[in-house]
Amino acid sequence: MTLYHFGNCVALLTPYYFTYKYSGLSEYGAFWKCVQAGGIYIFTQLCKMLVLATFFYSDAPSSSSGEFNFFAEIFRCSVDIADLLGFALILSRIPGKGHSKLITAGLGWATAEVILSRGIMLWVGARGTEFSWIYILKCLESNVLLVQHITTATLIWLFTRHDLNKALKPLVSLLLAVTVFKGVWLEGMLHILTIGPWLTVAVKALVAAVIGFCTLHIYSGLAQQIGI
Repeated sequence: MTLYHFGNCVALLTPYYFTYKYSGLSEYGAFWKCVQAGGIYIFTQLCKMLVLATFFYSDAPSSSSGEFNFFAEIFRCSVDIADLLGFALILSRIPGKGHSKLITAGLGWATAEVILSRGIMLWVGARGTEFSWIYILKCLESNVLLVQHITTATLIWLFTRHDLNKALKPLVSLLLAVTVFKGVWLEGMLHILTIGPWLTVAVKALVAAVIGFCTLHIYSGLAQQIGI
């Protein structure tokens, strides 16, 4: 029964496989490029951990008490700017153009995050003797993060393009700021509303879908303009 529950949790992560197979990455042999993106993710997170442990260690008790600390979240999210630099490094090192490059960066980043931050939890917890919905929720949230990371990679690519309409630059910058500081405004709003875990995941999915739709609209316009 425990293995059956673990299998159900892993099955919820199949969008990662479908993204790789049906986006054309498998035809381009992009597996090792995704691994490279995952390696850059690990390096970025290690750098963030060093910065957080060095400069923001005093905020750890307040953030772990279960209460929402606005200033601690601002400091933590400011360190998340390193993620944008990590995506920029991935995009500069991965050859290719078009959607395959962006999906490779986002998929590699998201897969590494799932393995490192949720892999052990699923292997140990989901195979336990007690059933818990928390593991199902974590897997569903991982799919939301997949959309979010591909969106972030696309926004970074758009931000670095010199042929992007200048009127759209502020919008791209705004979407990047909204993405980076989502831990402040979104988590703060969810904390104030005190909604249940299922509705929390639904709200996060809605936010990721709205940002992704806006990003896709900008990207499709530029792709049509430059012919990719």
